[in-house]
Amino acid sequence: MIVRHRAMSAVLAAAALLLTAGCSSDGGGEGGSSDGGGSAAPSRTASGASSPAGQGGEAAAPAKGSVKVVRTVAEDLSTPWGLAPLPDGDLLVSSRDEATITRVDGQSGEKTELGEVPGVSPAGEGGLMGLALSPDYASDHMVYAYFTSASDNRIVRMLYDEQKPSGEQLGAPDTIFRGIPKGFIHNGGRIAFGPDKMLYAGTGESGEKGLSQDRSSLGGKILRLTPEGEPAPGNPFPDSPVYTYGHRNVQGLAWDGKQRLFAAEFGQDTWDELNAIKPGDNYGWPEAEGKSSNSEYHNPIAQWSTGEASPSGIAHAEGSIWMAGLRGERLWRIPLKGTEASADPQAFLQDEYGRLRTVAPAGGDKLWLVTSNTDGRGDPQDGDDRILEVQVS
Repeated sequence: MIVRHRAMSAVLAAAALLLTAGCSSDGGGEGGSSDGGGSAAPSRTASGASSPAGQGGEAAAPAKGSVKVVRTVAEDLSTPWGLAPLPDGDLLVSSRDEATITRVDGQSGEKTELGEVPGVSPAGEGGLMGLALSPDYASDHMVYAYFTSASDNRIVRMLYDEQKPSGEQLGAPDTIFRGIPKGFIHNGGRIAFGPDKMLYAGTGESGEKGLSQDRSSLGGKILRLTPEGEPAPGNPFPDSPVYTYGHRNVQGLAWDGKQRLFAAEFGQDTWDELNAIKPGDNYGWPEAEGKSSNSEYHNPIAQWSTGEASPSGIAHAEGSIWMAGLRGERLWRIPLKGTEASADPQAFLQDEYGRLRTVAPAGGDKLWLVTSNTDGRGDPQDGDDRILEVQVS
C-alpha cells in the first residue's frame, strides 16, 4: 500500500505552481480551489433516500460498502488519463502529455506502446484524454480518442490492427467530430459508448462560463453522437449533438444496469456534483453550482466540497456509482436507489494512492482504478502512476 505523507513545503510549492499557471481561479477543478485548501468549503451532502416516482419499489444498494485493493496491475505510467478494457482482458491507456496509447497486459502488467497519436497538442489540462472501443470492436477494431489539438478539442477513431508488427498497429486518426472549445483548463475529455451504441462525450466550458448555457456551443455539454460523429437520432434538440447543457467540466460518464446515465462534474469553489442525466435538461452552470432552488435547473443527486472530490472518472458496480477524486485523493461510493442516492456517500483509499483519475468496470464486483500523480498537480511516489484492480461491494 502506498500511503501519502505530504510535507508543508510540497503543498506550498504546488500552490505556487498553480498561481503561476493562472489556475487559482479554477476552483474545484483538477488542481484546487482559490483558497488553496478547501477546508473552508461546506462539507459534502447527499440527496435523501426517497426514490422518485416511477421507480416502482426498486431496491436500494446497501448503505455501507467496502473496497479491497486486489493488486497493482501496472506501474510507472506517465500522465495516464483514458482507459479502454479490451475483450481479452488487456487494457489500453492513454498518456495525456505524451500523446501515446499503451497496451497493458491485464495479468502480467507488461506495457507495449502502440504509438503516438498525431495532432495532439498537450497543454494544461488538455492533451490525449478519453478512450473508447467501438461497440462493434470485434469486427471493426476501431479505437476512439478525445484529444486537444492546436485549435480545438476533437474526437478521432483509429484502426487497431494487432496483426501488424509492433509500432505499426495503430492506424492514422480519422477525425469524426471537431470544434469543441479548448482551453488551458476545463477541456472535459471523457468519451463512452452507451447501451444504445451511441457515443457520449463530456466537454468543458474551457474557462468561458457563458458557453455552458449557450446551446449553440459545444462547451460545457454532454454530447450524443453516432459512431460516425453525427448528431444521434432522438437527441432532444433538432440536428444538434447536445444532449444536456449547463455543465462546467464533465469527466465522468457511466450507466447503471437499467441503462440510466450518470455524470460527474467539477464545481468551482463550493460544490462538485454527481448528476443523473435526463435528455435536454439544464444542469445550471454558471447560474447554479450544486443544488439550487431554481426549478429550471436539474439538481445533482450528491454534492461535495471541492477539497473532498474534484471528480474525474466514474463507474457503476454493485448497485453504486464509484467516483474517482483528484484533489480529494479518494474513491467515493454513492449507493443508488433508481436515480437518487439512497444513503450518504462513503470515501475509501483516502490519501493512500494520491490523485485518482479514472475508474472503469472490470466485470462483476471488480473495478480498474487509475492514479494521476504525474499530471503536474500530484506528488509522485516511486511507481507512479499505476493501474489498480479493486474489489468492491
